[in-house]
Amino acid sequence: MSTSTPTAQMDVPRLAFPALVLANLILPLGPVLVRLSDVGPVAAAFWRLILALPFLILLALPGLRRTPPTGREWTALLLSGVVFALDLAAWHIGILYTKVANATVFGNMSGLFLPAWALLVLRQRPTRMQAAALALASAGALVMMGGSYELSVRNLHGDLFCLLAGVLYAAYLLIVQRARTRLNAWSVLAVASVASTPVLLLCALALGEQVMPGNWTPLILLALSSQLIGQGLLTYAIGWFSPLVLGLSLLLQPAVSAVFGWLLFGDWLGPADMLGTAAVAAALVLVRLPSRA
Repeated sequence: MSTSTPTAQMDVPRLAFPALVLANLILPLGPVLVRLSDVGPVAAAFWRLILALPFLILLALPGLRRTPPTGREWTALLLSGVVFALDLAAWHIGILYTKVANATVFGNMSGLFLPAWALLVLRQRPTRMQAAALALASAGALVMMGGSYELSVRNLHGDLFCLLAGVLYAAYLLIVQRARTRLNAWSVLAVASVASTPVLLLCALALGEQVMPGNWTPLILLALSSQLIGQGLLTYAIGWFSPLVLGLSLLLQPAVSAVFGWLLFGDWLGPADMLGTAAVAAALVLVRLPSRA
């Protein structure tokens, strides 16, 4: 059966796993910077991409010349851009209407959707160590959700938007992973970003959001941290790991975001958040052990 996952025979570069972890430590800065920006949430997503785009195109040009995408790959990349735009729009709207921790927990439910996809659709059987890691990470995520998630009318709309974003993000990552089997990371990320920007701008204008910022600092930091560095590292690493490992790594983001929310916005970090963080960290150690053997 053909899958979109890397083959077991491929030698994983030594830097791939650190890149995967580092990406999931940097990406949780996104909700904080969206809250600090003075434009609409979808407009913030637009600026996140458009400000990073010149750097992404420069980095992508050598790879695009060396390995031009096929017609099918162009279609996949453009589709991934549209899905990513809808993901960012839903997530950025949700961020403003719920807690930072809630936004990241629900926005990264793809961390559980991807392993489910691998098990149910791709029929990939995890090793014992991977199964133990998945069980531990799932328990940690549920504990974090119980500790960070606050069910209230005030948060409900934001939570639903973020949950939709989690579904869309899982779809985006699966499309990108297939494209990464032949294309390099910068080529994939640049083309997807080009396809995303007009969709986000049209959505922001249709929603009547303020598009032009008065303070550029949060948006520049958002573009550099979330799109250029965070997504760059994740897009690089995604070509080397299965959906199960990718899903586990994404569960780091709610833990990191809970810390940011606690430090910057007073969203209390309780014992449940700390216990969930420790469980996810332990799961990442477990899932890494087989590849070292």
